Formats: sequence, structure tokens, C-alpha cells
Amino acid sequence: MATFLLEVGTEELPADFVDEALEQWRSRIPKSLADHFLPPEDVEFFGTPRRLAALIWGLPERQPDQEEEVKGPPAQAAFKDGKPTKAAAGFAQKQGVAVSDLEIRPTEKGDFVFIRKMIVGQPTADILQTLAPEWITGLEGKRFMRWADGDLRFPRPIRWLVALLDSEVLPIELVNGSQGCKSDRISQGHRVLHPEPVIIPHAEEYVSVLNAAFVQVDRAKRQSLIQQQIEASAAEVGGVAVINPALLQEVTNLVESPSPVIGKFDPEFLELPSEVIITEMESHQRYFPVLKQANSDELLPYFITISNGDPAKVQIIAEGNERVIRARLSDGKFFFDADRAAPLESYLPRLEAVTFQADLSSVRAKVDRIGLVADLIADQLNIRGSDRAHIQRAAFLCKADLVTQMVGEFPELQGVMGQKYALAGGEPEAVANAIFEHYQPRGANDRLPASLTGQVVGMADRLDTLVSIFGLGMIPSGSSDPFALRRAANAIVNIAWAADLPLNLAQLLDQVIANFERSFASVMKLSVEDLRQQLQDFFLQRIRTLLQEDREIDYDLVNAVLGDNDPEYAQRALVDLLDVRDRALFLQSIRNNGTLATIYETVNRASRLAAQGTLATTQLDPAQVIQPKYFEKPSEKAFFKALGQLHKQMQGEQDYQKLVDALAEIAPTVANFFDGPDSVRVMDPNPDIKQNRLNLLGVLRNHARLLADFGAIVKS
Repeated sequence: MATFLLEVGTEELPADFVDEALEQWRSRIPKSLADHFLPPEDVEFFGTPRRLAALIWGLPERQPDQEEEVKGPPAQAAFKDGKPTKAAAGFAQKQGVAVSDLEIRPTEKGDFVFIRKMIVGQPTADILQTLAPEWITGLEGKRFMRWADGDLRFPRPIRWLVALLDSEVLPIELVNGSQGCKSDRISQGHRVLHPEPVIIPHAEEYVSVLNAAFVQVDRAKRQSLIQQQIEASAAEVGGVAVINPALLQEVTNLVESPSPVIGKFDPEFLELPSEVIITEMESHQRYFPVLKQANSDELLPYFITISNGDPAKVQIIAEGNERVIRARLSDGKFFFDADRAAPLESYLPRLEAVTFQADLSSVRAKVDRIGLVADLIADQLNIRGSDRAHIQRAAFLCKADLVTQMVGEFPELQGVMGQKYALAGGEPEAVANAIFEHYQPRGANDRLPASLTGQVVGMADRLDTLVSIFGLGMIPSGSSDPFALRRAANAIVNIAWAADLPLNLAQLLDQVIANFERSFASVMKLSVEDLRQQLQDFFLQRIRTLLQEDREIDYDLVNAVLGDNDPEYAQRALVDLLDVRDRALFLQSIRNNGTLATIYETVNRASRLAAQGTLATTQLDPAQVIQPKYFEKPSEKAFFKALGQLHKQMQGEQDYQKLVDALAEIAPTVANFFDGPDSVRVMDPNPDIKQNRLNLLGVLRNHARLLADFGAIVKS
């Protein structure tokens, strides 16, 4: 078995491309080899700022021979009177076989000519010579460039190629106009610590040879080492490092031989909010801040950087970093002091000059719309008194910090600085916190707003955006979602679920759509009816996704609570967001404990037959739709009596456990109705008797429908 090494050496690659490229190779290279009947024993992938590499272990020397079956022309065209025709001769010649090797076999479309032929496996080296260039040029990503006078595109110029099959160089060339890059066994070590070329004698020695040249090619090991260095350096100055996972990942892809550098800054800058200092360090400088202790926001006047240079020059590197951060923090202090010189409310007029969207006026106009939607939500939730006042004030101020100098420099601090400036200006704490919280969740793993004020303002902001952007016909499709509308809808649902807010989303959408039509009728691209339907469908899809993926509800149970093409269930889900969540979770729990299986057959059989009747799905009282005079068997009377008890027991109740218990109790009576000694024929020739029996089943179905559409549930 052979080992193959492919290394692509480049100028310094963008940090994010290293991970993207390796991920693409992880999925493509093993599949590519398998497609060519060369499944490897193992494949390792390596990446640094200057190289991408794959080390493929356990390759056979050649492909196995393959027997291939090829279908030819119809038998009647290939042979006439038992003799081969030109069609048969041509097919045989094309396949490189004798006419006598042709076989006739029956198929669904008649008899056809077939040939079995042996395809001799090619040497692995020949296959790799074809595949390796495809692996390189097939990589995709942003910011690809051309260099020299060729058309070859890559994020940075390719400077060398290593291609070794065991100890032999595999000839590969990437042509780029008048230039070309040919494979060899010569790689490059660390740019500073080992500027001389390195010779790789054997593919299996790749990692050790590069390590000796001060390059840690194993990305995972490099990241682990960097994290250990950061943590140890922070402990050295008596603190705990703030290690942002995204920053750690980026820094890992910026260095080949990491060494930690501890820097310090003037303690007077600690008067700045910690969020400002951390953002200055992480976003602009790729520094790791240091806290006094874990789970605190109190910083120490130190930072840690990871150098890719000479460890002997650490002091010089630290002094340079300190000069840079001093200038950055001085700017931050200036912005902070200047912004606080005026109350937050004074920034509102400047929002007139900030466009929310070309057809939707300014951010200042959006602020007014957020206030209107927040009022609608507060009305629904019956919020009064100081909470109502705080909601209105927070909605009024929630975007004011967008035009402050600090947020202009660091857009990621929007909401954070609004909270700070609101407190500095004497706003109530509930208002200040809501200005920060209304942006939450900012991403998939972020917290949800904790306060009622933040929850309402956050939902109002997102509802306005959703209705406005949908109203312009800019509906997300595929992966395109520039206004993050999926995330906005997810946030609304998750906030309501997490805080147990009894939100009637259907009513809210109608109200916000009506407001939008009044203000923007001239730019609306959808009718009110289409806009409502599009938004409802969009939210239903988000609810479906959240239940299945986040709450891990089985797909058929989600169908059962949302309805499988059943508008009644869809509307019910939008009218009561908490109820659809509770029903889905309850269904999953009774499936897990086996209770669902005890009632499934009874309810499902009744529902299937009831669908052939005409009883409305809202009818729950058996006395109103069932006539005892048409009973012919005791089982019908018993069924009717049991339904009366069920209706009486559940009247005015929304206790799903109680409903399931009652359905389990009635199950034997229904079984006797179907299959017992007094069983009946539901589809009786007498239409009155048939309808009466279908109504019995319909009332049972309707009570079960309070929980779910059992017809959508798949039998376990």
C-alpha cells in the first residue's frame, strides 16, 4: 500500500479560506478516490497560512480490474436470420470485442444485445496525476485572484507544489499562462525561523520534516497549542484570558509557529466599558484580553497576542503591540467621552439621514414603526403601568446609538453603547437594558432577552422588518437572505416560547400589514392577501424547523400539530404560539413513554372513516349531531354514552393529558363498536344509520383533533 502527499504552497492565505478549503477537501477527496475504486485507509488534512496539504494513507498500487456490462442495440436490429448486422458489428467494434462475444438478453422493452468486458485497472499514480490538479483548481471561495499572465484563480499565488507517492515525485503541473508550477519534493519552512527550502524524502515524513522547519502543519494541534499558550500567559499575569472561539480559529490560521506575547496598557483606559476594550482588541488587533477572574467583566491592563515571528524578539513585538493598542484605546476614550456629552435622545434627529432601505425611508421612521408595533404587542399581552412606559421609551431610543461615534467605529457595539449612554443620561435601568436586549439573539448561540421590555421591543423591531421587506417582494429564497429574515422570525418565535408570552401572531401580522399598507402602498409589490399568506407560510416553516431541529420533535408529530395541508391547524398554530409548542412536546413525550401507541389505532381508524362523513371538525357535543333512534346495536349506545362522558369531562378544559387519558378509556368501547360481538357495519345501506355512525366517529375524531391530526402520525 502506498502513501500520497499533496502540498500546495502559496503566499499567505486569508485565514477563513484555510478552513473552507480543508472542509471542501474532506468531503471531495475521499469521494473522488472512491469513485475511481481507490478507497484509502485514511486521509489527513493540514493547513497553515502558506500551505494546504492532504496526506493519503493506504492506497493500492493500481485500481482493481472491473467487469463492465454494456447494453447495445435491440436484438432484432443486431441480428437478422441469425446473422449479425452492421449494428452488431459496429457495437462490437466500438466496445473492442468480437461479435461472437455479444449476448442477447430479455429486458422490459424486449430483447437487447449486451456485452460483458473486463476493464483493466490503471496504476494509482496515473489516476492521481489526473485527480490532484482537479482537487486544487476545484476549490471554491471568496476573493479569488489571478496573477502573472494566466487565468488560474486562487486566493493567493501558488508558489510550489509537492506531490510524492511514497518517495517518488509524481509529475504534476499547474499551467498559468506563460508560467507553470511543477511538482517536486521541495517545500518551504517557516518564513523567518527557517527560510531555507526543505526536502521531503518520503510522503510519510511530511509532518516531522515540517516540524523540524518550525511549521506545525496540523491545524488542530496548532490551535490546541495556541489556546494553552494564551491560558498560561494570562495566568502568568494573574488573570483569565477571554478566548473568543472565532478569534482563536482566525489566529490559528495566521501562524505556522505560534509563540505568545504578553502586552500591557495604561490602567486609566480601564475606565472605558469592558465591551469597548475587548472589541478594540479582538476586532482590530486580534489580541486576547485578560479578565481578573472567570465569569467577570473586570479587565486587567494586559493582553496576549500570538506571534508568528522569532520568539527571541518577543519584547520588541510586545512594545509595538502596546503602541498600537494605546492609540486605539485613546480613540475609544475620545469617542466615549464625546458621545456621553449629549443625552441619547439628542441623537434621534440624525437617524433621519440613515437609510433603513431605499423604499422604506429612514431609520428614524423605522423607530416610529417599532413603537407602533410594540404598542400592539403590549395590548395583546395586557401590559400596563411602568412596564408599558418603559417599552415605549426603549422603542423610542433603541436605535439612537447607531449615529454615535463609537458605534460608527465599531458597528458590533450597537445596543451595547446604547445601554451605556442611556444609563449615563439617567434613563431607567429597564429602558437601558432593553436597548441592549432588543438585539438579542444576535446569532444562533446567543442569549434571548431576559426582560419583558427587551422582549417586546425586540419582537416589534423584527416584525416591522419582516412585514416591510416582504411587502417589497424581497422574500428569502435558497441561501439568499440579506436582511436575515429567517433569523428574525426564529427570534420572534423563540422569544415567545422562552418567556411563555401568549402571542397571537396571526392577529399581529394582520395589524402590522395594515399599518404598512397605509404608509407604503405606493411601493408594495404584493397584495395584502398575498403578503399575509407569504408571511404566515414563512412563520409556519420557521416553527416547523424550530420544533424539529431545536426541540427534536419527530417530523410526523410536527406535521400532526401543524396540520398536513390543513389550514385549520396552521391558523391555530399562528393564533397561539405557546399551544403549538406544548402540543408538540406533549406528543413527543407520550410517544416516548408508549401512551401514544395505546390510542393510535382507535383514533386513527375512527378519523379515517369519519372523513367520509360530513360532520364539521368543530363539533364536539354528541347530543347535537347523533340520534339514538337510529341505533341498532348496544355497541352504538355504549359509544354514544362514552362520548357524552368525554365531552362533559373535557368541556372548557385544555388539559391534553386528561384528553389522552379519556381517549385511552374510551378505546375498548370503540374497539367493540368496530370488532366486538355487537360490532356494526359503519357504511350501512341506510343513509341515516350510516351518517349517525359516521357522526359517532366524527365526534371522537374532533376531540382527538384538539391535540393533533392523528392522520399525519406515522405508526411507531
